[in-house]
Amino acid sequence: MHPTTYNAKAYSAASETSPLASTKIDRREPTERDVQIEILFCGICHSDLHSVRNEWSEFMPTVYPIVPGHEIVGRVTKVGSAVTKYKPGDVVAVGCMVDSDRTCPQCKAGFEQYCPNMILTFNSPDQHLGGRTYGGYSESIVVDEHFVLRVPSNLKPDAAAPLLCAGITTYSPMRHWGVGKGKKVGVVGLGGLGHMAVKFAHAFGAHVVVFTTSPNKKEDALRLGADEVVISRNAGEMQKHAGSFDFILDAVSADHDINAYINLLGRDGNLTLVGAPAEPLRVPAFSLIMRRRSLAGSAIGGITETQEMLDFCGEHNLTADVEVIPIQKVNEAYERLLKSDVKYRFSIDMASLKSE
Repeated sequence: MHPTTYNAKAYSAASETSPLASTKIDRREPTERDVQIEILFCGICHSDLHSVRNEWSEFMPTVYPIVPGHEIVGRVTKVGSAVTKYKPGDVVAVGCMVDSDRTCPQCKAGFEQYCPNMILTFNSPDQHLGGRTYGGYSESIVVDEHFVLRVPSNLKPDAAAPLLCAGITTYSPMRHWGVGKGKKVGVVGLGGLGHMAVKFAHAFGAHVVVFTTSPNKKEDALRLGADEVVISRNAGEMQKHAGSFDFILDAVSADHDINAYINLLGRDGNLTLVGAPAEPLRVPAFSLIMRRRSLAGSAIGGITETQEMLDFCGEHNLTADVEVIPIQKVNEAYERLLKSDVKYRFSIDMASLKSE
């Protein structure tokens, strides 16, 4: 039996070539463990764009209509009878997932992000209403309390929204690979993910080196917390750092020479991919073998770790650098995102949806 529903305003795309446009969607009324949230701000992630345009069709085909958005900060408006952690008025967040099976070894270990039955915030099967889940480009969302997170009160909600994907995606691998004092850490690409990686690595006490193809980003990289900036097209500058890094986070989603960065790792150094280039990367075996280097990937974080990341941001007063836009400018924002014309994350003010 389907729960009762209510209408919510949203922006959706009807096909891979359609612009995002105003629409109405069904949301379920909260069941006993659900939290209903009025969405205040939603960040724009590059994966929103990939999904809307069906660019990941091979492994995550888009079902239309799609309502993207998984960097959500909002205010609780209603809670189910069994909810214990939240009450109306609380400022909360929702990230990339809204459910998992909770019984598999991954879930039991606190790694819901690797659950084979994870339900993503948008474009996943909706087990309550049928059809697909709809994301944060909407005035409200209803989520099981286990997948709702608390936002520290000192963080501005517009700038906190991108922490739910760009934040946790960079925080999680740094924690896993032991980034901290005395470590030399590289960040490849200074975009939505990269700028958060610099802030975290700096806050963890590491020596931070940013690699960028854009000389005009040097000043910004230093402002964000980098100790050094290397223009990656300059072979001499790259060579100076050969074999010296403990950890490198690669946030570039375009095709690039991964081996140039593997060669910068010291013994037992690790390079983790969080950007997702469409084409496979060429990795020479000897680059890894000679210094016992490793190449890894990482996806978001579990619920416990995401809360830990938000609390860390609260303690260190860390948020994303955002440009706040009304929902009516979302298509323009997508075009600008393709040109990397944002410093460094768009955050949609959902109050703008009221006029639709």
